Amino acid sequence: MSQRLTSTMEVAGLTNAQMQSFWEDAYLVIDNIFPPTDVALLREACDSPAVTTEWKKRDHENKTVHLLEITVKHPIFMELAKSPRILDRITPLIGPNIQLQHSKLATKPPVKGKGPFAWHQDFAYFPHTNTDLVAVMVLLDDATPENGCMQVVRGSHKLGLLNHMQGGLFTGMCQESQYWENELRLAQVTPKVGGISIHHCLALHSSPANLSGRPRRGVVFQYRADDAYQLADGVWADTGLLICGEKREQVRCDVGLICLPKSSRYQGHPFGHAWNQEGELAQQVDSSA
Repeated sequence: MSQRLTSTMEVAGLTNAQMQSFWEDAYLVIDNIFPPTDVALLREACDSPAVTTEWKKRDHENKTVHLLEITVKHPIFMELAKSPRILDRITPLIGPNIQLQHSKLATKPPVKGKGPFAWHQDFAYFPHTNTDLVAVMVLLDDATPENGCMQVVRGSHKLGLLNHMQGGLFTGMCQESQYWENELRLAQVTPKVGGISIHHCLALHSSPANLSGRPRRGVVFQYRADDAYQLADGVWADTGLLICGEKREQVRCDVGLICLPKSSRYQGHPFGHAWNQEGELAQQVDSSA
């Protein structure tokens, strides 16, 4: 079996209808992006010792696991992060100059009734100077309501940053339940295996427990515009890695007043260690350029 993803010769961006749908609803689903041969390679990489050793340490049979820095655990994930099949779909949304904010393998426990993940906005975890950030999930299994697919409150990116604080500390959970109590506003995000979902950094989303008893795996890349400067939370090994375009060494500030996620997760840094903006891998790439 080839150890590289299938190349693509055609440029496939977004249609006007897809663009309109994203900006109206805060998310987009596109199926048939990666062929079965690519999915097989990605699944094989997920089963490699570098991934499974860390994954099994995370109580993976009882809770949803987000295994960060996946691009440094196997080269196929770095190749995936730079795939034109993804980049052609996100450059119309956040521009041609794109960095990684983080990468991860997201897995639901293959145990019935386990693994719900609370309502939240990604931006609340790692606020930036602007909101040109999108998350892309590449599905290694079909996402269905039965196995705990992502749910999104349609149009919630238009609400701005919601409250995720309690007692002065960041909880990781949105505290404004009125926005998801109306089921008519909820969308089930159900890409097929080999498909992708894209959602805005302010999209209010969650995922219920896995009721199927079968795996639900996805590789997630949080991409940011080159001029979006991170203000809080952590910096991972691949944070700040240039994916396409160029680093222009400029910062665009348009979010106004935001609440920083003060927490106890980072010893000595109540708002995280994001001040240096780049993880170890990104620094190595920059120094060798």
